[in-house]
Parts: sequence; C-alpha cells; structure tokens
Amino acid sequence: MQNGTLLVFIGLYLLGTLAIGWWASRRVKTTADFVVAGKKLPLFMASCALFATWFGSETVMGASSEFAQHGLLGVIEDPFGASLCLLLVGLLIARPLYNLNLFTFNDFFRIRFNRAAEVTSAVFMVPSYFSWIAAQLVALAIILQAICGLDREWGVLLCTSMVLIYTYIGGMWSVTITDFVQTIAIVIGLLALAIDMLWQVGGPAKVVAAAPEGFFQFFPEGKPVEMIHWLAAWMTIGLGSIPQQDVFQRVMAAKSERTSILACYTSSLMYLSIAFLPLIIAFCGRMLYPELVESDAQMMIPAMVLQHGSIGMQILFFGALLSAILSTCSGAMLAPATVVGENLVRPMFKSLTDEQLLRIMRWSVVAVAIVTGAMALMRNNIYELVGESSALSLVSLFTPLIAGLYWRRASATGAIVSMISGMGVWLLTLVLLPEEPAEDASIWLHIPPMLYGFAAGIAGMAVGSWWRPNRTTDAVASDM
Repeated sequence: MQNGTLLVFIGLYLLGTLAIGWWASRRVKTTADFVVAGKKLPLFMASCALFATWFGSETVMGASSEFAQHGLLGVIEDPFGASLCLLLVGLLIARPLYNLNLFTFNDFFRIRFNRAAEVTSAVFMVPSYFSWIAAQLVALAIILQAICGLDREWGVLLCTSMVLIYTYIGGMWSVTITDFVQTIAIVIGLLALAIDMLWQVGGPAKVVAAAPEGFFQFFPEGKPVEMIHWLAAWMTIGLGSIPQQDVFQRVMAAKSERTSILACYTSSLMYLSIAFLPLIIAFCGRMLYPELVESDAQMMIPAMVLQHGSIGMQILFFGALLSAILSTCSGAMLAPATVVGENLVRPMFKSLTDEQLLRIMRWSVVAVAIVTGAMALMRNNIYELVGESSALSLVSLFTPLIAGLYWRRASATGAIVSMISGMGVWLLTLVLLPEEPAEDASIWLHIPPMLYGFAAGIAGMAVGSWWRPNRTTDAVASDM
C-alpha cells in the first residue's frame, strides 16, 4: 500500500514538472528566450538555477556515500569544489562576459581568438556532457526501479523522454522555472529527513562523538602524494567546471550584470550549506543501519528511506531526489545542444533566420537525448560515467578561457595548442599510468592524469602564443 501511495505522488510530481515546463514554454519566442531566458531572470531564480547545476545524483547519492565511508576528505570535490566553482565564476567570469551578450563560451573563443578556436572548443565541450547526462538518467532509472520495480531500460526511456519534452519545448525558461520549484522541493525534503535522522541518533553531539578519529579532518597529512590528490579534488569541479556551458547559460540568463554576480555568490553559499544535508543523513544512516553501507553505499539513503521511513518521509525525500537529478539533467541536456546549434551548425549557413536557428537548437536537444539515452541503456555505473566527464573541460578549456580573459598576449594559436596538448596528454597518461600505483612507487606515478593534462594545457598556451602571437591587439583582450 505504501509503495502504491508513493508511486501515485511521484507520478503526480512528474506530471506537474511537465506542466510547469509547458507553461514556461509560452515565454519562448526567440533563440535568446530559448538559450538564456531572454536575460530576464531575477536574483532568486538565477540563484536557484545555478545551485541546481550539479546538485544531482552525485551529490545526494555519491558524495553522501563517500562521506559516510571516508569523512570530510572524501567530499572535497563535491560539495566543496562545486561551491568554489560558483564563487570563482562570480569573481572571474560573470563581470567580463555578461555584457558581451554571448550565447555560449565558444562564442567568446571566436571573438577573442578566431573561428578555428571556436570550433575546437565546441568539439571538446559537446562530448563532455554525454557521460554526465547518462549518469543522471541511470540514477533516475535506478530510483524508479527501487520504488516500483520498473525495469531499468524502461526507466531510462521514460526519464529521457520526460526531460527531453520540457527541455525541447521551453529551453532555459523551462529549465529555470522547474529548477526554482525543484530547489524548494530539495530543501524541504532533505531538511525534513536530516532533522528526523538527527532526532533518531540523539542529536548532533552524538554524531560528533560517534565519528572515528580524523573523520572531520579537512586537510590531509603532510605527505606529498596526499596533498597532490587533495589539490586535484579541489580542481576537478572547482576549476574544471568553470568553462562549462550549463553554468555559463545560467549566468547569462540573469537580468543584469550585478544580478549575475550576486547569483553566483548566493548559489555558492546555497550549494555548500544544502549539500551538507545528505552528508549528515548518510552519517546518521551509517550509525543506525551500518549494513546498508556495506551492501551498496550509493543506494544507502534511498534504501534507508524505503525500508525505515514513513510514507510522508518517503514522499518528501524521493521528491527531493528526483528534483535534484531532473534539474541537473535538463540544464546539462540544453547546454551541448546550444553549442551544436550556435557554434557548429549556424556558421555553415550564413542566412539562417532566428526562427530556423531556434528549430535547429530544439532538434539538437533531441539528438543529445538520443545519444545520452543510448549510453545510459548500455552502461549503469554512475561513478564511472561521472568520472569520465569531470576532468575533460579542465584539461582542454579552462586555460584558454582564463588566458583569453586576463592575458593580453594569449593568441589563437596558443588557445588551440593548449586545448589539443591538454587533451592529448590527459588521454595519454590515462592509458599509460597505473590506476592504483604501489605506495613505494615514484611520486610521478601518483600524480593524477588530470594534472598532467592541466600542466600541458598551460605550457601549450605559453608556447603557442610565443610561436604565433596575435598580429593586432584584440579588442576584447584590451577591454579586460
């Protein structure tokens, strides 16, 4: 009976999400409406949209399990790195780029460098989203399977279709309005569960007392290898997600430059505080039901709520969890579709009208949904899928973006060499370096491949800009 009631509420919630997306779609008249919501978002909506960028399956299911098993040092990448990213976007990116009226990061590469740099960055950016979106679809399907026994394959198809429909019809307007509603559901659901769990274990003091020694240690011990991995964890999302299109679109959708900057700061604080709720829930769960950690750490919280929570708590929690994943997935699906339409297809057809470009972007959303849905059907490991996408933008796009903004001598050749060398070295070291080197192995074998790629990207920018400097001072660079 409880499962039936829960299923009814979840069905109503999903239908409500579609209804909100359809209502929001009535605001879409132009490409700017579809891509950046007409640059009309007030602070509270822009903040919720930015907060929802990554608050998905990895935060609620992945980071919480890491915290339950490894303490604070296990969650540096998320939520600390994600919060750092939003803060840095406000400090470094929002102000110089907002008034350029761009649709994509890749537009900046064209204006600051040239068409070749734009295409190269787009080719690297688009595939970086496929694994990430597939991971969210797999998580949604697993949740539906746990709740109602729906086959994972049918769950993937259902969830892909749903996200596709409201992203296709409403673009950024649908994404941001549903993000706002879903953020409210996330906060209410997770806060209610965290309070309930803390009450069951006897309060915060009992949680702190039950933690193993070093569980709340924030800095690693002084060993070089541990420091390297700690810094890499900060950089993966903290720096690597700065040049991501889903973040950029949300920043550009704010109604003013000041609003976009404040939204970055607000969402950074929201992310860091709200993301601690699933961490608290996971640790309380470890105290109350240690057998769930041993069976499947990622599914610990959903399994705990299903087995031991009241029907009211189940509705609140699964509403929050589905909200978190749907909001992440929709924005991630729109981002590469925008890049495909704006930076890869549009330049090939000089006489495209705005209406035709809007149609191309909508069909690009369909193409992204088909590719990512197929990936989700073929693979089911959320951690592996997320891991494949997390470092790609750091090694290929971060350095040319920051250099283009803040180094006047950065050239188009430097940007292209940086992207190719960073990506090439990262892929090469992924193949050549052992996944788990022996403790007494050379420190060079312990350095994550991502850091080798990052260093190669910096070197490529310096060498390429020295080899072929810009012939004239770029207008954008001079304005920075």
